Amino acid sequence: MAARALFGALAATSLAGGIAGGLWRLGVAVPDPLAFAWAGQVLLVHGALMICGFLGTMIGIERAVAVKRRWAFAAPLASGAGALCLVLGQQTAGAWLGVAAALCFLAVNALVVWRQRAVHTLLLAAGAGAWLAGNLLFALGQGGDAVFPWWFAFLVMTIAAERLEMTRLMRRWPAASATMPAVLSLLLAGAAWSGAAPRAGGLLYGAALALLAAWLVVFDVARRTVSTHGVSRYMAVCLLGGYAWLGIAGAAWAAAAIGWPTRDIALHALGLGFVVSMVMGHAPVVLPAVARIKLRFGTFFYLPLAVLHLSLAVRLVPGSFSGPLRAVGASLNAAAIAFFAVTVAGAAVAWRIQHGAEGARKAR
Repeated sequence: MAARALFGALAATSLAGGIAGGLWRLGVAVPDPLAFAWAGQVLLVHGALMICGFLGTMIGIERAVAVKRRWAFAAPLASGAGALCLVLGQQTAGAWLGVAAALCFLAVNALVVWRQRAVHTLLLAAGAGAWLAGNLLFALGQGGDAVFPWWFAFLVMTIAAERLEMTRLMRRWPAASATMPAVLSLLLAGAAWSGAAPRAGGLLYGAALALLAAWLVVFDVARRTVSTHGVSRYMAVCLLGGYAWLGIAGAAWAAAAIGWPTRDIALHALGLGFVVSMVMGHAPVVLPAVARIKLRFGTFFYLPLAVLHLSLAVRLVPGSFSGPLRAVGASLNAAAIAFFAVTVAGAAVAWRIQHGAEGARKAR
């Protein structure tokens, strides 16, 4: 219980700091950043808090639970502690704790590969390597053009590998398993190239994202489960919506590489539209398995998802031409994430109330 509380607190701190930093960057003061001595640091490490602090910690916990080794929890502990250091303005310590987290996480994935040598486990390990590369560059003081492609490659490859594993449940084109690694190899090449040649690397990276979106739409099981009911349909809606944003992110990433003002579209279509959609879609299944939190699923789960997509549309379409509208969209992005957290908490309470009532009836 104490360990779960600690990890929850570290993840929540990372998320709150990341959201606050993102809003402050756009001039949204909630609360006033001038009231905090460390606000300037949070502004600078918004991406690190969201990707490494929050998502890295959550993925690390999920993987540690899966391998059932206590030492594996060192990875999320280090990433969470590193994020706390970043929030407190200790960027050097936070960055190197991130490197330690990625090293441990790579060891965890090596164990996964040793237990099950398969295409998807090798891709998971490659994604862990991408996180390590990004964290090393960040610790060494490299800029976002060099770091972000690696960080996003970590998230994208983790999601893609897990979706590849799920395709075993359906009949597929024999070459599907071979084309996924080819596309993700292009993604890694684009990430590696982006630091030395941002234009060529960005074009390759964007193309790889677009190709991956096409692969997922064609081969993922979501295109079948969207016709079902309940939580399976909800997950499919989250996934397919995320794949659409992934394709948009690929086009915007390539456009930004040739000088178009689409960087915000690329980063947030990918980070919010794709990644957060995946988080929302998998939460009803992952939370019971990892955090031992039972949820009562209902159609109310669609509400924060709808807010997320509508807020992104506001931020990335009219917001691309208007600073105030971009700030409004970003505020609604934050509201969507908060709304989803409240929805999950409400679903957990609803499950307890329902099963408590059932237990009382049986006791009679």
